[in-house]
Amino acid sequence: MRIHLDRTLCDGFGVCAKHAPGYFSLDDWGYASLIGDGTVAEADRDAVMRALMDCPVHAIMEMDERRPDDVSPPPSGDEDPAAHLKTEENEAEWGFTR
Repeated sequence: MRIHLDRTLCDGFGVCAKHAPGYFSLDDWGYASLIGDGTVAEADRDAVMRALMDCPVHAIMEMDERRPDDVSPPPSGDEDPAAHLKTEENEAEWGFTR
């Protein structure tokens, strides 16, 4: 697991340093800094996830480990994308109200 701290969002609540002091430190004004490169050991995952979930301003994010080549390919194109558009002709199907 990898995390990222957006310091521009941090409001200095210090919740992250309380839950995961090995990964977050507070500067002189109380704003968080990430310790290390954001790689979280499996043993510390729960504490870091609690810090992530309890951050009042959502300044901590879990980085997606997928790589661009891991992304599934787009649909083959056999199906017409316009078939699923909401239009006046199928408004009863989609529940439109006027």
